[in-house]
Amino acid sequence: MNFFKINDWRKQSHHPSKKAFEIFKYIGPGLLVTVGFIDPGNWATNFAGGAEYGYTLLWVITLSTFMLIVLQHNVAHLGIVTGLCLSEAVNYYLPAKVSKPVIISAVIASVSTSLAELLGAAIALQMLFGIPIMLGAILSAAIVIFFIFTNSYRKIERWIIAFVSIIGISFVYELSLVHIEWVKVAVNTFVPQVPTGSLVMIMSVLGAVVMPHNLFLHSEIIQSRQLHKQTDSSIRKLLKYEFFDTLFSMVAGWGINLAMFIMAAAIFFTHHEQISELQQAHQLLSPLLGKSASNIFAIALLFSGIASSVTSGMAGGSIFTGLFAEPFDIKDNHSRLGVLISIVGAVLLLTLVTNPLNALILSQMILSIQLPITILAQFYLTSSSKVMGKYANKKQTMILIGIIAAIVIGLNVWLLITSI
Repeated sequence: MNFFKINDWRKQSHHPSKKAFEIFKYIGPGLLVTVGFIDPGNWATNFAGGAEYGYTLLWVITLSTFMLIVLQHNVAHLGIVTGLCLSEAVNYYLPAKVSKPVIISAVIASVSTSLAELLGAAIALQMLFGIPIMLGAILSAAIVIFFIFTNSYRKIERWIIAFVSIIGISFVYELSLVHIEWVKVAVNTFVPQVPTGSLVMIMSVLGAVVMPHNLFLHSEIIQSRQLHKQTDSSIRKLLKYEFFDTLFSMVAGWGINLAMFIMAAAIFFTHHEQISELQQAHQLLSPLLGKSASNIFAIALLFSGIASSVTSGMAGGSIFTGLFAEPFDIKDNHSRLGVLISIVGAVLLLTLVTNPLNALILSQMILSIQLPITILAQFYLTSSSKVMGKYANKKQTMILIGIIAAIVIGLNVWLLITSI
């Protein structure tokens, strides 16, 4: 065997291991979306649910994660196959009298989302440093704008991975301080139970999971990997890698959400303490677990609020540029303006709604109105052979997405009616 043959053999023998690790290069876009799954709004519903019903509603987190995986994976397909984000595809494939209202309503929803996320960060700053809510929201907005304007996609991905890790580690620490009935956790995570009077809480947890801006954002950030290819083999390969990224990221979010719910059940349900707001949970942690536990809770909430505000701001930029048939590019004025509309608009809304609870209710109402519009647009585009070619949703996929979409839309309409 000569030198060249030996060298070829070595390359071939190492190829499988390289291929095995190649998939990890695609981790990132899904984690940016996951941040919206563990945002301050989810914190509020998880702590309220765990405090009131203990471990019995953990299955709702599992069900909501499954629905999220299906919808986010589906919209990411749109980005890979067409090379367009959801906003661009709406502009390109739908008539103007339909596309403009869809995109404009999504921009408004992005502002609403940023309002809730900035409010969460502001609440955390108040917990840690006693900073007034409004000032905390302004400071958080300034940090978020600076962060988005001065970082590339890849850098933001790294920061978000770090933020998600900090949030996860924080809850691992919190859980280590309390006694947990792990057998009940294991059973209730997968076996549905509906305690008397829990239907409202179940709907709240499920309805808070899928958010319009995340559907737009995922189809956009998938482009950062330059995933759009022309050959069938490369598209299929990228669809597989994207699914791994989405599954890995959503499972990470599932774990963090479970940790919140378990923590609330183990601490507040056990001590018969009802939780109606995050400040209350923070105040009760000190006497029950000590000052360090309450501080770590606030730090994790701060990272959650900042990280989710970054992704909602990026989503606002991506949605807005769709009006001009452009991809998101932070160096472009349209993208920058979209980010500013989302973040600054949220701060301006907060000045008009001085009560934090009323602000959260307002944001939830706006999201409940817009979400059906986004899901229906996504469903149409990904099911259309004109848009997706042979990668359009198959019949069974259409049925599954249709059922999930109907559930999510129904829950949000119900939440809107009850809020009014």
